[in-house]
This record gives sequence, structure tokens and C-alpha cells, in this order.
Amino acid sequence: MQRIVLTSHLAEPFELSQIVYGMWRLANDQDTSPAHIQAKIEACLNQGITSFDQADIYGGYRCEQLLGAALKDAPHLRDKMEIITKCDILLMGDKFPERRVKYYDTSAEHITASIDQSLVNMNIDQIDCLLVHRPDPLMDHVETGAALDSAVASGKVRTIGVSNFKPHDWNLLQSAMTTPLVTNQIEISLTAPEAFTNGDLAFHQLNGIHPMAWSPLGGGALFDQDTSQLEELRHCLTNIANAQQVGIDAVATAWLLKHPSGILPVMGTNNLERIKKLSDATKVEIDRPTWFEIYVAAMGHEVP
Repeated sequence: MQRIVLTSHLAEPFELSQIVYGMWRLANDQDTSPAHIQAKIEACLNQGITSFDQADIYGGYRCEQLLGAALKDAPHLRDKMEIITKCDILLMGDKFPERRVKYYDTSAEHITASIDQSLVNMNIDQIDCLLVHRPDPLMDHVETGAALDSAVASGKVRTIGVSNFKPHDWNLLQSAMTTPLVTNQIEISLTAPEAFTNGDLAFHQLNGIHPMAWSPLGGGALFDQDTSQLEELRHCLTNIANAQQVGIDAVATAWLLKHPSGILPVMGTNNLERIKKLSDATKVEIDRPTWFEIYVAAMGHEVP
């Protein structure tokens, strides 16, 4: 498993594993015990997957706590991991009856409080990478940038990134920060390939930024036999998968890994056997014609 350097401005370069394990579904598993979550972490580590993606809101604000319980019982795992989490989305629900609407908050007060709560939730002393989860229309970039810089200066956060930002959102926030933003987690998959042509990947490639891809398997749509419009794509992926003795998920992930921007797919299965095979994607060989064969099958028509 390759290591991807996101930034070299620190005393030690900040790296993530080529594939990231996404923990947004931890609370949906039938078994949420610390031992079972430890088994998932160890299955990742055994393949060289050392990076783990969280957010304060995942699982109705439960997933960070579930990870924290696992790390409390197995603290030796922490030093082997890079932990990513996110802030700025506020959800409604029974836990917050005072909230009238779902909204975003990039104020210094909220960012600081969210960081402190995430550290407590996950039973850790430092967040390896904090992402601003969604662009906030009311973001005061000077206030937000200063709060993020302060989080790094305090040692509570090692690096800063964003999620779902467009290039103009990225530039606005970065203009008010001394800390370089290290990544942008955006939706990229065979069912959501817009980033390849709308300028998002070009922007990050131009600036030497490795993007992360959320929902890299289209939220499971690739496996849904009832999704008839993807039948040609599944057929294409199946042929390649059979030839290389892997699953179609490995081929779809390898298709993302092929891109020269160095996409980091965030894989979110709860199935332990599937977790053990996540690294299969790094073994798949995809040449240029094969990449376009898959791309054409996803689009449903040949390239212009």
C-alpha cells in the first residue's frame, strides 16, 4: 500500500495511506462493540490502510464515540493510525431539540468547541486532519481561517483540509490562513464522475493537492441489480474483475487510483471480509484504453 504525502511543510511530512477507511457507517453495524471495531481497524492496518475518516455528525453523533471506546480499550492502535474528522454541520434531532433547522457553522466558537468535543469523543490528544465539512454561505473567511490556524498552533489539530469545496471556496479560505490546506474530500465515482471534467480535479492537480473521494462506489449503486442503467457498467467491471480475480469494487476503486491527481478513495463498508480485501484495488492493472472503456460504460456513450 503506497503512502501519499499531503504536505511536507511540517517537521515530518504528513502522509495518508492510498486508501482511507471511512467510519461513517460504524453506528449502523449490528455489532458496535469495541472489540469488533478494533477488528476492523486491525484488518485495515494489516493491509497498510492506516488512515481513518470520521465526522462529528456521523451516526447521529455516535461514530466518533464508538471509535473512542475502541481506542480506550486498545490504546496501542492510536499510534498506527491517522485520524481525520470534520466539523461545521449541525443536525436536528432528539439530541438537540432546540435546533429548528439543519445548518452550517464555521464561527471560531463552534470550530473550537467541535474540536474539543471530537478529541473527547475519540479519546485522542490530536486530530491528524480536520476538514471543514461543507462550504458555509455565512463563512467569515478571516475568522474561520484564524480559528483553524489557532487549532494547529495549539497542537490539537495537525493539519487542515476541507470537504465538498469548489476551487473558489478553497481559495477564499486559504487566503486567510497561514496553514496550507492539505486536501479536499469530494464526491468522485463512476456514478458521479463530474469532477473529472468540471475543473475540480484539474484545480487540485494544478496545485499539487491530493483529493479524497467520498462514496467512491456510488453509495453501493454499482452492486444494485435493480439499477438497470448501470447494467453495461457492471458488465464491463465484471469482465475486468474476473480476468484479474478480484471483485468489481476493486476495479471501480482502481479506476480512481489511476488518475494522476492521486485520488484517495474513502471506503466505508462494515463487512469485515470486504474490509480485508480493500487493498485488492492496488493490485488491479488498468491501462489507458481500459480506463476509457470503464469511463465510456459509466457515461453510456463514447467520448466526443
